[in-house]
Amino acid sequence: MESSTTTTTTSPQARKRNNTFHGAHEPFRHETELHVQKETVSGPVSFLDPTKAHVRHATHPDVRFQWSSRNNRKGRHALLVDQAQTSSKAQGTTPRPTSSPRSVARGIWRMLTYYPVWDVSFDVAYVFTLGSVIWVVNAFFAFLPLVQPSSGFRNEALYGGGITAFVGATVFEAGSVLLMAEAVNENRAGCSGWALARPPSRADVDDDDATAAVLAPSESNCTHHHPNRRNLVGKPRHPVSVPASASASASVSKAAPDTHPREWQWYPTSHDLRTHYLHSLGFLASLSQLCGASIFWIAGLTALPGIYDKMSRPVAIAFYWTPQVLGGLGFVVSGTLFMLETQSRWWKPAPRTLGWWIGAWNLVGGVGFTLCPAFGYDESSWAQYQAGLSTFWGSWAFLIGSVMQWYESLEKFPVEVDRRGTVGGGAKEGSRGNMHLDLA
Repeated sequence: MESSTTTTTTSPQARKRNNTFHGAHEPFRHETELHVQKETVSGPVSFLDPTKAHVRHATHPDVRFQWSSRNNRKGRHALLVDQAQTSSKAQGTTPRPTSSPRSVARGIWRMLTYYPVWDVSFDVAYVFTLGSVIWVVNAFFAFLPLVQPSSGFRNEALYGGGITAFVGATVFEAGSVLLMAEAVNENRAGCSGWALARPPSRADVDDDDATAAVLAPSESNCTHHHPNRRNLVGKPRHPVSVPASASASASVSKAAPDTHPREWQWYPTSHDLRTHYLHSLGFLASLSQLCGASIFWIAGLTALPGIYDKMSRPVAIAFYWTPQVLGGLGFVVSGTLFMLETQSRWWKPAPRTLGWWIGAWNLVGGVGFTLCPAFGYDESSWAQYQAGLSTFWGSWAFLIGSVMQWYESLEKFPVEVDRRGTVGGGAKEGSRGNMHLDLA
């Protein structure tokens, strides 16, 4: 009986889907030095795939790599460090937390000076930022004449509002297509993106001393498609095998070479769709965004001069206002799912995580874009005022979320200080009571 009970407990069928990786989608399954900590595999919804896991390095016990489905999709490599467990001998061997003011300032400067157009995650963020700016301009055309009538000009809402609505909806559609491509081309093998190297000043330290190694970002070791500068839709960059005896520098990721590299794809196979993507929060959120943007584009088309002003009231309700309601609901669902993806529990917000705020602002934007047509069904002056106002604050919410996503797309190597003491089994004192946003 005891043997039977043990077998039932450890059986894969007994584990919920959010607590175990499915087959070929298990990250780091071919690694020799990186091991997923099974007890840390989790997700907020029991019938969907895991969204988080800690990955342990065999020779560097004070450091964990924090895998998450969002970071993996965007080519990011999160490092989880417990400063309380780091010995004085190892101080200075781990990177500065990316939530520090200096790192944040560097990230903002990077946004102004670095434009990796070959990176689909950057393209997604940049296109949505551009689209949000256009919608903010559209909101001024629609709302400002109601607040300050003297500022208006003839046919301002028809031409200014109509043309910017069409352009903004088209840009959002393009961003949504790229968002889906990003989700379909997620990294399946697992990628740490970091390298262990011994500083020159410690050349006399024994090779077996793990604390003598310095962790540093290494784009050359990244197996994501994001660093591929040759084209947007090419093969990912694959790691070069590093001998285990290399003394100067060693890749953290030592996976066996893939003899059949995965090609870029614009849509998933039916098998992958059934077995994986329909159980992935990130894919479902991206799909909701694409569906919402596609329906919303109909309203953008019918907003054009020569179409909108020729429609009767029933036709306008059917082809202008209703697509906005349905499209806005798609944005609401998408923002909610992106928030949920970053949470440890479906009911527990994650305000310390940057990705959660991106989803939250997109949710607010979706609510604004849904309320606008809801008020627009009513032709009374107060309802039209509220419709314009909803577009105004909804557009700004989308812009804030898009700019934050832009920042996120350029920070490929976030470093987070563990406040729960899970690294190396430490206590909570590793947090030191700091209250700050984790840019991971």
